[in-house]
Amino acid sequence: MIKKKGSSVSRRSMLRNTAAGAAVAVAAPTVIPSSAMGFAGYTAPSERITLGMIGCGNIMRNHFGAMLNSKSVQILAVCDVDRSKRESAKDKVEGRYANHAVSGSYKGCDSYNEHEKITDRADIDACFVATPDHWHIPICLDAIRAGKDVYVEKPMTLTPREGRMFSDAVRRYGAVVQVGSMQRSDGAFRKAAEMVRNGWIGNVHTVYARLSRFPEIQVLPEQPIPDGLDYDRWLGPAPWEPYHKYRVSGGYSKGWRDFWAYGSRKNGDWGAHHYDIIQWALGMDQSGPSFFFPIGHEGSEWQGFKYENGPTVYRDRKGETGQMIEFHGEKGMIGVSRGGRLVTTPGELKNQPLSPSEVHLYDSPNHHNNFLDCVRTRKRPICDVEIGHRTATACHLSAISERLKRPLNWDPAKEQILGDTQAAKWLDRPRRAPYTL
Repeated sequence: MIKKKGSSVSRRSMLRNTAAGAAVAVAAPTVIPSSAMGFAGYTAPSERITLGMIGCGNIMRNHFGAMLNSKSVQILAVCDVDRSKRESAKDKVEGRYANHAVSGSYKGCDSYNEHEKITDRADIDACFVATPDHWHIPICLDAIRAGKDVYVEKPMTLTPREGRMFSDAVRRYGAVVQVGSMQRSDGAFRKAAEMVRNGWIGNVHTVYARLSRFPEIQVLPEQPIPDGLDYDRWLGPAPWEPYHKYRVSGGYSKGWRDFWAYGSRKNGDWGAHHYDIIQWALGMDQSGPSFFFPIGHEGSEWQGFKYENGPTVYRDRKGETGQMIEFHGEKGMIGVSRGGRLVTTPGELKNQPLSPSEVHLYDSPNHHNNFLDCVRTRKRPICDVEIGHRTATACHLSAISERLKRPLNWDPAKEQILGDTQAAKWLDRPRRAPYTL
């Protein structure tokens, strides 16, 4: 377990001090190999980052795989409001560690229904939070207040006000927070952002972002709550609704992402990925767009937003290349997608290296490892909390404009909606008792 913020003595330093004392008392101290204290081939227990994994559904699978394959961390506990999911996660952790333990067995992973039982543990350094969006900030706040670092899925927040509160709290507590906008750790997206930032296609006037759409929300009949599911806690701060399996599903159709109560639908789903890269490429990580518009505004067939004295971003407007994101400038075009796909006009741009004098963006080849490295070094990760807040704000304002079917003027410096008191009420949401911040 690494040293805790606000603690003068860590388990690591205690072990070192104990070993030093033993050396004085005994002429030939016994040397204990790290394999005898844990897992063969793994980092010594006193040097591992200890983890709690909160939310054991579809999104957590990738994180579980990465962390179980990492020899420098150890998962100590899992949490989910669905008993079958948390017990399955517990079994997966213990089965993997048993394969590497010297003894051939391992029973050291706890499972909880309540996330507080993880955030309250003094032996856990960091938490992965992969719950539905409406639970992100309540859990993350509990974690950083308890001295833990956090990897939280995107979008980081449910509302812009949550984001400002959380970002300020992270700075106050000195926590490391990585937001799961992992496209920043993809070389093709970084290269596209660097080309835009360095003016290789001139002033950018238009950007296309491909998000697609969720089906329209339907009224769902009430179903019996399955045994082992704490449905009241799943809802948490969100409004009470009768249980239906689709409401709590983690799928991408007929799942919780379809509902406004738990997020910002597609603007908060793929928007949190693509808007994040747009913000990065345009140098707007500490700011954001100033105008948001819905479909139909001034005859537009697409929803979007505009930066002051900058480009207009269109959601789902088909571009020239079919890439996930396309930047169009005075001198050319850059299109980029997952899988390393990078298309440029002129074509030779994508093969041109950056010169030493040009802007080189934060280089992270692996989003998980970047977080773990920053936990150790206390540096800020590639998708730091303020970056996550600004991207999520663009997602939420797009969603507010979509829901209200009218444009919004936004002051990114003051973080205020201008001239629309009704829309400004959506900058935060009421929270169901007792699940308040």
